[in-house]
Amino acid sequence: MTKRLSREKINFLARQVLNSLFENDEVEFLFEPNEIRLSIVNSIEEELKLYDLIDKKAIEKIQSQKKAIEEGSREWEILYRKYYNEEISKLGKILE
Repeated sequence: MTKRLSREKINFLARQVLNSLFENDEVEFLFEPNEIRLSIVNSIEEELKLYDLIDKKAIEKIQSQKKAIEEGSREWEILYRKYYNEEISKLGKILE
């Protein structure tokens, strides 16, 4: 259900973040801009992988129901949101 960002879009976002940091006089850079941009790219990619995993877990829970639930149906959407939010909540508790 989650949509992947293209490499172009991830790089665009990383450049936007880096540009915002450059505009902030309170930020001091200890590394070269390209190293920082690559770190931002890696962070975005890791975050996307995490949300993909959460997406897969939510779908697996729906598929494990005794009753077959048609993907795209109202019931499927409700369960997906419920299970997705449960996984996000679990993640939040782990990170606390």
